[in-house]
Parts: sequence; structure tokens; C-alpha cells
Amino acid sequence: MHESAKSRGPAPPSRAATLALVGTELAFDFTNTTSGRHGPRRREHLQAAGDVVAWAQHAKIIGKRRGEELRGILARSPHLARRLHASARELRELLYVIGVALAAGKPPPRGAVDRLAEVHAASLRFARLRRIAGIYAWTWDAAARPTEAILGPIALSAVSLLSEADLSRVKQCGGADCGWLFFDTTKNKSRRWCEMEVCGNRAKQKRLRQRKAR
Repeated sequence: MHESAKSRGPAPPSRAATLALVGTELAFDFTNTTSGRHGPRRREHLQAAGDVVAWAQHAKIIGKRRGEELRGILARSPHLARRLHASARELRELLYVIGVALAAGKPPPRGAVDRLAEVHAASLRFARLRRIAGIYAWTWDAAARPTEAILGPIALSAVSLLSEADLSRVKQCGGADCGWLFFDTTKNKSRRWCEMEVCGNRAKQKRLRQRKAR
């Protein structure tokens, strides 16, 4: 049995601009734009193209002025807005599939890795290698290529992680219904939670309630 859209009511407002950036890697912060992924209170924060722009500002992919410019561009081009939104959601789910497999100590699906490589290569077609603060970095013209300018750095983060990082440090939060991903930088790989103050404390409180109930 399915509830009607009317009975469910409007979706809660997006928190794309304020979500905790606790994934350590940009790619994992991006996968964490859905809250409560495995539970009945799942919340989608990339509800529209404007939310993608808001999150990109929050994650320092683009600046405030560029974000305002992009909102104007997207408002004038619904087709471009739909493309950015759909591409962002596709990349996020792709990275989530890869991250969950790595967190479980398994190789990610070959198709997912191949698709990530395609997205990365397509983004680099519109990038320039520029010297910034003494080093060279890939940069995009956000006004000309909004989708690549936002998603390009995220795909680059994921490809760099796969090719250079200790993949045994990829973890998934152990909190009930959470599902957030992160890269564990602790010395002994002991991190269990996306945020100790949130999922860690909830788990602690649950254990206390269980002890009292015995």
C-alpha cells in the first residue's frame, strides 16, 4: 500500500547549505547529501538544482558570488537546471555504491568505476590546469559549464581517492539508519561514526536504555 503525495505532505526543506561536512573527502561529503538513507525518515537535500548550487557553495567548490551568478543562469535555463540536478543525483548514487562496497571491504562494481571514469573524463574536457597559490589545479569556468564546474571537482576527489588512498580507511557510519560515508584519518582506524555527537551519542543512549530494560 502506498500513501498519496498529498497524505505524505510536502518534503522537509533542504539542508544542503548547512549539512555537516564530515566525510573528510569531498566525494563522501557529497554522498552525504541524503540523511537517514536506510530508514523511514530519509531526507533528500538535493531536491532541485538550486540545492546543488547551495551545497557546492557550502563545500567551497564555488564562491558566494559565483553561486549567485549560477542561480541566475539556471533560472533562465530550465533545461540546464534539470541537467545539473539529474547529473548531480546520478553521480552521488554512483559514488555511494562505490563507497559502500569499499567500506564493506569489497571491490566496487566494475560498471560503477567505469562510469565514474567517464564522468571524470567528460568533466576534464572543459577544465584548465592553472597555477593557484604555488601549485597547479584543475579549474572550470562555472558560468560557461555549470555542471562540470560543480561535479568535476567531486569526480576528481573520487578518482584521486581510488587511485591514491588507503581504501581500508573508507568507512560507513555505524549509526542506525544513517548510511553516511567517511574517510577515517585516525591513527589506528578506529573511527565508527559520522559524528560522535550525533550517531555516536544515539548509540550510547540506546545501549543505556537496553541495560535499564533488563
